[in-house]
Parts: sequence; C-alpha cells; structure tokens
Amino acid sequence: MASRSISRLAQWCSRIFMVEINQKTEPIYFALSSKPSALSPELDALFGSGKLFSVCAQCDGRVQSARSHAHLKRALAEKLPPGCDLLDAAFFLPDVKNSFVRGLFVRDNSALYSAERVVNQLRQNGSVASVLAYTRGNSGDCACSIVSDEPAERKRRYYVTPVPVPLRHPATLNIINSDVFYRLEDACKVLQECNDVIPESKAVLELVEEQKLESVSNHAKRFPVIVIEGLDATGKTTLTCSLQKALGAVLLKSPPQCLGDFRQRFDAEPPLIRRAFYALGNYITAAQIARESAHAPVITDRYWHSTAAYAIATAVSGREENLPAVGSEIYEWPSDLLRPSLVLLLSVNPEERQRRLANRGLDKTEEESQLEINHLFRCKVEEAYKRIQNPACIIVDASPSPDHVLQEVLCLIKNKCNL
Repeated sequence: MASRSISRLAQWCSRIFMVEINQKTEPIYFALSSKPSALSPELDALFGSGKLFSVCAQCDGRVQSARSHAHLKRALAEKLPPGCDLLDAAFFLPDVKNSFVRGLFVRDNSALYSAERVVNQLRQNGSVASVLAYTRGNSGDCACSIVSDEPAERKRRYYVTPVPVPLRHPATLNIINSDVFYRLEDACKVLQECNDVIPESKAVLELVEEQKLESVSNHAKRFPVIVIEGLDATGKTTLTCSLQKALGAVLLKSPPQCLGDFRQRFDAEPPLIRRAFYALGNYITAAQIARESAHAPVITDRYWHSTAAYAIATAVSGREENLPAVGSEIYEWPSDLLRPSLVLLLSVNPEERQRRLANRGLDKTEEESQLEINHLFRCKVEEAYKRIQNPACIIVDASPSPDHVLQEVLCLIKNKCNL
C-alpha cells in the first residue's frame, strides 16, 4: 500500500502541470512540492476560492487514451452544473518527448459545489483514471491530494508551487506522429488501432492499399506539380480552375474525393485520429499525382502544408512565439511523400477574406470558425505555413482581381517550372 502511494506521489511530483484558460491567453504552469509555497498572481487567480480538481483519463494505447479523453471532456461538459469552469490541462515531463498527457481542470464556483459529486461518479464508473483535489490554505498556499478509496493515499498532501514558463511550448513534445505525421506507416498504424471502434477505418485503409503508395516518393515526374495553398476564401478554387485551363493541367484536391464520405466521421474524432486520417489523404493524393504527372502538369488544391500548418497551430496554444522554432524538424517535409515542384501560398488581408466568406454563405469547419474569432490562431496558421521547408511556400498576394492573380502565378510557374 505504501509503495503504491509513494509511486503515485513521485509520478505527479515529477511532472509539470499546464492549464489553459482559453486559446487566446498564455497557459499557466505549476508543479507539486512536499512543502507549502506562496502562489504567483496567476496561480492565485486560477485557484481562487472555489473547489478545484484536475482529472486525467489516460489509458493504455494512444488511440484509447485519445478517445477516453474526448469522452471524459464531453461527459463533464454535459454533467457539470452552471458555475463550473472546464479548462483544458496537460501534464508533462520537461523536455521529454511523448510525455505530454492531456487532462482537464474543473473549477467549481457553483452554488452547491456539486462538481465533486460529478467527478466522483465518473471516477467510480472508470471514466477517470486519476483525480487530484486542491484546497486553499489560510496562509494563501494551495494543498493537493489524490482522490482515492484508499485512506493512506487521501492523507498525503502536496502543494502547488510556481514554475518558470518552459522554453518551448510543451505540446511540441508530442507533435511528431501525433498531430503531424511524417511516414505513411505511422498514420496507418493509428487507423489500424481504430478498426474495432471505428468501422470506417478499415475502408480508408483499403483505399490506401489500392493506391499502391509504397513507391510514390520515387516516381519520376515528367511534368511539374504545382500546389495552391491558403486559408479559405483566399481564391484557391478560382485560381486552380483557371490554371487547369491555362496549362492543360490535371486538377486534384487534398483530401481526395474518395475520402469525402468519411470526413464527417473522422472530423468527430480526437486530433490523433483525425490527423492520421488527413495524413493518409495526402498519401492518396500523392499516388494520384504520380500517375497524372506522367501525362500532364498537375495542379493540387492544398496538400501537406495545409495538414501540417493547421495541426501545429491547433496543438500549440497561446502566442505565435509558442510555435516550434524556425528550422525545427517539425517543419520538415515527410521523407516518403511525393514533393511538389512549386508551392504557392495565397494571402489576402483579414478584412477582404471576411468579406469573401460572407458572400459565399457556406457552412464553416470548426477550424475556419476559429480563424474568424481568434486572431492569434490565424496568425499561427499563417506563420506555420511560412516555416515549412523543402519545399517552402512562395507567398502570392491574392487581393487583386482573379485575372491579375492568374497572370502573376503563370509568370511564377514559367520561371520556376519552365512551363
């Protein structure tokens, strides 16, 4: 009994805790110590005077952990009474890759303090693996204890203590092959683990197999491949259709049309599974590019840059400065994915983009909605686009008329691709 309690204490005391108030502000960090400590102003505001809990639904296996976390978040959002805050949290070992574990932070300011009952119900039915409860002391410190059925564990006390902000955002510890995939094999493994719980995974993997993707990266392209990237409403559709006619090219899209029937299903899954699905879409598109570029130029509406830029910007909360540094391996092109000849990133000012979106009147994706309401998120997406290398994007001002943009792009293609 004692050894188990000590091991759990060591587990939590070795980790840094991160709490996200929202996507627009910087995360708050703290650790646990055996000695009381004065709280920083940020921690004092976070812990306030209500009851607080941090919860974690970690399970064996990446896929099960991701799905369990999403289930727990939905359950808490549905069951918590008014007056409770549900905040994203994480626990990690400093500078240790793949140590980033997502959790949740519950702050109960409700009239009846009923969050504890909800959390205990979820713990007892197995939805929660670990629960820590926090109590403010008279001297201004904050004690922490494990919520457990074992008396010896409940008696142990740790204390919240401030820690310096990490040199790099801790989510970057897990981006490789979790938010962004760099090998076909790694993306396939995620969907293979989903076969029992997401029947559509098998159909997607069969499509991947049908494309015979193994030799794609070594295919000798006879004609150039031009990728058009950019946020929604920057003019990608208009430009790609015009380029198709002007160059006698084949027009492709990523994700490819063959995955269209599965997108809604995978969009509802946690980031790990959703990102793996879209990564496989890029590899299927690559197989199509390899075949078509043997006969004609290929124009592709989005490709790996989009998948990576949105994933990185979503994973890393807070400011643009929290993104992985320029030159990070996270921005490197996957070694087994067919490389385009040229990547053009269309850019318009936010006001013009909003005007175009309003005129389109189409349903927005969750990420597009975030672009509208969160200036920081939009800046991070655009900056992530610019940091991806081998090949890097060439930025094109898409604010002028479609004809003007087309002529500018045709000149770029002529100079860069000899077309």
